[in-house]
Amino acid sequence: MFSAEFLLTSLVVVLIPGTGVIFTVSIGLMRGRLASLYAAIGCTLGIVPHLLATVLGLAAIMHTSAIAFQVLKYAGVVYLLYLAVVTWRDRSAFSVHEVRRKGDAVSLMGKAFLLNILNPKLTIFFLAFLPHFIATDVQSSLGQLLGLSAIFMAMTFVVFIIYGQLAHAFRAAVIDSPKIQGWLRRSFAAAFAGLGVQLALTER
Repeated sequence: MFSAEFLLTSLVVVLIPGTGVIFTVSIGLMRGRLASLYAAIGCTLGIVPHLLATVLGLAAIMHTSAIAFQVLKYAGVVYLLYLAVVTWRDRSAFSVHEVRRKGDAVSLMGKAFLLNILNPKLTIFFLAFLPHFIATDVQSSLGQLLGLSAIFMAMTFVVFIIYGQLAHAFRAAVIDSPKIQGWLRRSFAAAFAGLGVQLALTER
C-alpha cells in the first residue's frame, strides 16, 4: 500500500514551499524553535478537515460545485491578504523569547490550522491524488485512504519541523540586524500577498 512512488510523490508535494511552509518558516524566524513546532502542528492538523471531506464525499461536491469552491477559495484569499497586512505593519523586533504561555501556543496552532483549512486545493488534492494509490483488489479502501493520509500527514509534520528548525538556526543573525528583520518582514508579507493573488486566480 505504501509504495515507493507514493512516498516519493508525497515528499515532493510536502517539500514544495506553500502557505504552510512560509508560515512555519516565518514563525521559526520571528518566534523561535518551539513556536515553529506549534505552527507545524497546526498546519498538519489543518489537513484533517480536508481528509474528512474526502472520506465523506464532500470533496466531490467541492470539485463539481463552482460556488462552494469559490466561497472557500476567496475566504482563503482574504485570510492570506490579512496575514500579509499584519506582517507588513508589524514594526516590533523579532521576539527573542520562546513561546511559554499556553495561550500563545493555542493561538499559533489556530492560525496555522485556519491557514490550511482555507486552502481548497488541499481538498481537491486528496480527491485527485490519493485514489491513484489505493489498490482495487483490497476490500477496505477506507482503511487504505486513512493509512495513506496518515503517512502524508506524518511527512508533512516532519518536513515542516525541519523547515522551522532551519529557520530558527538563522535567528541569531536576524535578531542582531534590524535591517535584515525589516527585509524578512516585507518578504514574508509579499509572499503571503502573492499566494493570495495566486489562489484568487486559480481555477478548479
